[in-house]
Parts: sequence; C-alpha cells; structure tokens
Amino acid sequence: MPDPLNNPAALWPTPPGTAAKAKPEPQRWVWAAMEPAERRARLGELAVWVDWLRVTFELHNQIPPCWYRHSPVVEHLTALYAGWLRTYAGEQTPGRELAEADWINTLHNFVPRLQLAACANGRHQDPPARVPEPGAAEAFTLFLVTAEATTTAAAHPAAAELTRRTAELNAPL
Repeated sequence: MPDPLNNPAALWPTPPGTAAKAKPEPQRWVWAAMEPAERRARLGELAVWVDWLRVTFELHNQIPPCWYRHSPVVEHLTALYAGWLRTYAGEQTPGRELAEADWINTLHNFVPRLQLAACANGRHQDPPARVPEPGAAEAFTLFLVTAEATTTAAAHPAAAELTRRTAELNAPL
C-alpha cells in the first residue's frame, strides 16, 4: 500500500470502472532484439505505414517495392516511422510547435537513403554477399592494444584553463 503521507488519495479506493492510466512504456524498434513473432508483427505494421507513406508523399519511385528485403532501407524506414509516431501520435511537447514540419524535412533528407539503384527497375536484386576480409578481426584487436588513439593517457585539451579557474576559485581573500 502506498504511503498515505506521500499520496493521501491512496487512502480511498479507486472507484469502479476507473482504472489507473499508466503511461505506456516507450516502444523500441531494435529488430535483432525482437523475437521472430514480434518481428513479423512489427514488420507488418511497418509495411502498412510504408504503403501509406509511398502514396501520401508520392514516393513510389523512391522507395522500391522490395524495401523490406534491404536491411539499411528497413532501418531508415523504421527510424522515420518511430519519429512519425512520436510526432503525430505522441503527446504535445511545449516548444515543438513545428515538429510536423521537422519530421517532413527529415523524411526528405532520408529519401536518398531509401533509393536502391539495383532495384530501380522494379525487380528486386539481392545486395552483394559480404565477404569477410581475412585477418580483419586480428588487425582490429592489434589496433586496440597498440594505437595511440586507444592507449594514450587521458588529458583534457583545456587542462591549463581548468587549472587556472580552479586556482581563481581557491585564491585566498
């Protein structure tokens, strides 16, 4: 039971039919973190929105019909959809009066990333297979333990200024 000193209303029962309205947890769209069933459901949800997007913004030539087969395009569309949900279906946030216009600008900035030259003719073409570079993992491990960028001791670029300011604050009166 909640502490009545912190919340006096907790002393009275909740009237029937008035369930407490909890703010829903923010939903994250990390495809690799989803179970297959959730991934399929979310991809279906995204597909409905992408169809709406292609028609509403006349992007049928920019977003190929096989968009769902291309991970980078799926990730970009996912980011656009999540932003669209926050902008159009979220709570009004003070200071965000132009959020819708900002989202539309973001959409237009994303359009080049949604286009796939290989699939521009309307026929899907798989991306080239990724060929691992021999020795890449070992080279990266060696870089981590030997490179100046990863082994140099920490030093703030404005250390002298920070020291001077500290001395001024601690100066005797």
